[in-house]
Amino acid sequence: MYHPKTLFIAGHSRLPQGMAAKSVFDTLTVTVEVDYKYGVILNASCTLATEHGRQYIGDLLKGYSLKDGIEEPIKSIQLQYRGKATNAIIAALKDLHLQYKQINED
Repeated sequence: MYHPKTLFIAGHSRLPQGMAAKSVFDTLTVTVEVDYKYGVILNASCTLATEHGRQYIGDLLKGYSLKDGIEEPIKSIQLQYRGKATNAIIAALKDLHLQYKQINED
């Protein structure tokens, strides 16, 4: 549902060879709904192949504020996600954070 006090931001990266999602997508996308004022991630998703993987990454990212940077969410991915897409998720998060910073500069 649309809410005027939130932003929808997407970050993209290339998927590594040998992943199930690679047969459907060439890139991995991480999307977040962010509170406009505080930068807090309210909802998140990604294009991993399994619903369980998408839900896990979404739950892992909720609650982080993009105003605080992207280092803490990246640390959480590195510590808690053990899949072939780790580097792609991190790259997509960095791209997403760049998009967020550009929005705030405008």
